[in-house]
Amino acid sequence: MKDPLQQLSAMPRAWQASRGSCVIRSCAEDFQVEEELGFIPEGEGEHLFLQLEKRGLNTSDVIKRLARWAEVAPRDIGYCGLKDKHALTRQWFSIGLAGRPDPDVAQLVSEQLALLEASRHRRKLRRGSHRRNHFRLTLRQWQGDRQSLEAVLAQLKQGGVPNYFGEQRFGIDGNNLLAAAQWVRGERRRPARFERGMWLSALRAWLFNELLAERVSAGNWAIPQPGDACMLNGSNSVFSAAEIDAELLQRAAAGDLHPGLPLWGLGENLVSGEQQQSQQQVLAIHSDWLEFLEGKQLHMAWRPARSGLDDFCWQFCDDETLVLEFALAPGSFATAVLRELVDYRDGTGKGKTFIERP
Repeated sequence: MKDPLQQLSAMPRAWQASRGSCVIRSCAEDFQVEEELGFIPEGEGEHLFLQLEKRGLNTSDVIKRLARWAEVAPRDIGYCGLKDKHALTRQWFSIGLAGRPDPDVAQLVSEQLALLEASRHRRKLRRGSHRRNHFRLTLRQWQGDRQSLEAVLAQLKQGGVPNYFGEQRFGIDGNNLLAAAQWVRGERRRPARFERGMWLSALRAWLFNELLAERVSAGNWAIPQPGDACMLNGSNSVFSAAEIDAELLQRAAAGDLHPGLPLWGLGENLVSGEQQQSQQQVLAIHSDWLEFLEGKQLHMAWRPARSGLDDFCWQFCDDETLVLEFALAPGSFATAVLRELVDYRDGTGKGKTFIERP
């Protein structure tokens, strides 16, 4: 596999328009993310919940700091999701402290890490347990046709975006995916536990993106087809739809449900008929990946093909600066929104230019 990020950038887009360009992440404040828990910690229990604001640190860095600070094993730290290093993020962590008092906060805070809220709760935080992520993105050095851009912004607000996994899932320069592919071929050592999870996730995410790209090319990524798996909005609930009636189409148009695509593993594939045949054709080139994932005892999971944008709004601060605000469900990527709007360059120099190639 050569240059996964370039292949990702060439995957089809849903909304066709005269494309502009911009720079993202010129500074941490340009890429802000805040987790919304969707519940209030109970105020008692063996787990200390912390809402932290971080910059210049990834989630793994914070977990290591919390483990040292609280004198616990990293496995006792819970979190909702991974967040970017080159961003200003506000996210929640839990620390298992059964029978122990809260550690001294003064020993935790720094220029990179601030404590916003602390409370106790009875259960550990789990991945994806929060309600949604709220984003505030500042796009700088924007160039393009403003009228065309605003037309696409309105389309995104109404119709959402293809729920591609963003380049972050595949590692810097796609290295996690490349390493995973080598692992499948037996060309790489058995990874450590944390690497193992990232590499397996990268394989499943790439397969999902290829299936979604086929649906985007066909123009039916947001429209249920006979034989599809369908997912209720905001839920992991999934069901087979052998036939599509007017009610299902109406619910899809309203954003109440979406076509679902598999995150590969063991278990029943809920897709049937022509949709199943189409998926088999797309995935045939990666038959070794499918067998490998099943051999690792991963179970089939499902992810919606469409991501809706809640509370979506935008504002031009000047002719070259655009601010976007929106909320996404856990697991959806802000960069999947950006790729529908503009070609962008990462201002940190840590990521590749994300430009559509012919």
